[in-house]
Amino acid sequence: MAGLYTSLRSQPPSSVSSVAFHHSFTSKLLLLLTLLPLTLALFAFILQWRGGGIDDPISRWSPDESHKFPGMDSSPLATVGAHSSHSSDCSSLLRHSNTASFPYYRDWKFNFEADLKPKICITTSTSAGLEQILPWMFYHKVIGVTTFFLFVEGNAASPSVSKVLESIPGVKVIYRTKELEEQQAKSRIWNETWLSSFFYKPCNYELFVKQSLNMEMAIVMARDAGMDWIIHLDTDELLHPAGFKEYSLRQLLLDVPGNVDMVIFPNYESSVERDDIKEPFTEVSMFKKNYDHLTKDTYFGMYKEATRGNPNYFLTYGNGKSAARIQDHLRPNGAHRWHNYMKTPNEIKLEEAAVLHYTYAKFSDLTSRRDRCGCKPTKEDVKRCFMLEFDRSAFIIASTATEDEMLNWYHEHVVWTDRTLNLKLLRKGILARIYAPMVIIQGLREAGVFSSVITSAQASLSKDKFLASIEKSNSTKAVSSQSLPSRKTGRNQESQATARRIFNTAAAVYHEAAIPPLSPPVMDDDLIET
Repeated sequence: MAGLYTSLRSQPPSSVSSVAFHHSFTSKLLLLLTLLPLTLALFAFILQWRGGGIDDPISRWSPDESHKFPGMDSSPLATVGAHSSHSSDCSSLLRHSNTASFPYYRDWKFNFEADLKPKICITTSTSAGLEQILPWMFYHKVIGVTTFFLFVEGNAASPSVSKVLESIPGVKVIYRTKELEEQQAKSRIWNETWLSSFFYKPCNYELFVKQSLNMEMAIVMARDAGMDWIIHLDTDELLHPAGFKEYSLRQLLLDVPGNVDMVIFPNYESSVERDDIKEPFTEVSMFKKNYDHLTKDTYFGMYKEATRGNPNYFLTYGNGKSAARIQDHLRPNGAHRWHNYMKTPNEIKLEEAAVLHYTYAKFSDLTSRRDRCGCKPTKEDVKRCFMLEFDRSAFIIASTATEDEMLNWYHEHVVWTDRTLNLKLLRKGILARIYAPMVIIQGLREAGVFSSVITSAQASLSKDKFLASIEKSNSTKAVSSQSLPSRKTGRNQESQATARRIFNTAAAVYHEAAIPPLSPPVMDDDLIET
């Protein structure tokens, strides 16, 4: 013991100090290593609790940080991709899924009209049902559209549909009544030449004129409502504001220079991979890109494989749709473009944003188009009714073939079943996978937005009002069956006199002709140019 004590005392002071320092450093290091993971875990918990975390393309859609989807709080989309939402979020969604409330939900609020700039409206002419109109409408609400002018007839004008549409803020429903037709019969369009080549023809030509007249009225409504931009879309089309930091039509148009009058969205066409599609907006993710978004070498190099024996690269139109800035002397120029009576509009064409056109996406589209037209199923007669070659062929098949023959034709011309070819065209950039619309619409459906607005409308419509609306609808249908009697087909002396007056004044009033639905460039056209 004395020896040990002696040895300890014999150590120099510097050695003792070194040992003490070593023990102190080791203790601090162990403490740091213990506290560091605990601190990081606490920090991660706080981020998750406050809705933070990694800034991926889907979680960035939260409006609190970036206002990607105007008017929405804690969007359910923020957790769709990661499946990491905590139990309180899940129970919140489930708790509200069947509740009738308006504005809709804590997670999907659309009462943002007062502070949203620019103000954007969409006008459409439709006979679709709620299963198509509601997803179409609320998707566009999510990306920044505040107002809708819906010119309805057919199914869309029925009480069970129209009363739901009328209950939605920002929606104006315009019925095809006798008063509307009389008002449109006085339009200056009938005395001008730019649309005259479409007058007094059936089916698609008649629809084209009707759309133009509706667009003319929508311009006035948009101006009165204080809108900044107006867009004409069909209810089988979705705007896809790609290529911008935010997935937002509002941000896209906000960034457009002030001297630009019109913005053109090239269209992409749906490429269905099955013949049993029921809800195209949530079941279709593959689209064929527009010529304007491809290099010339890629487009014509893959033209034959991309066309697959059809008349053109696209089944239907290829000249896109457009947004117009609300200003004096604005007029429609057919369903695809706008124009101005006093000047040639300054337009730009977007390099990535597009219109997604879900054309012939359902097998039933063959027969529904057939049922809307009374032309004879012959090659000569269909030219009077349809502007595009594929529509003509589809009408003939739907009018003459059996169900099995129609399905085989649909498989051959519409459905993309060759996975090897699909993969090749995807790699070449001809085809593209686009998931944003289906994610948004599925999120809306799972949040109960569509069921809520239907339930709310039904609850607010009393039995007396409901019966009165049915009676009014029945009387309206009787009138609307006589569409534009003085202007439409020239069946009486008044319409013949109007036609003569139009052509007699052609030299005095001339405007650039309306732009019809046009097919994309074909191989022969390119070879001739070169």
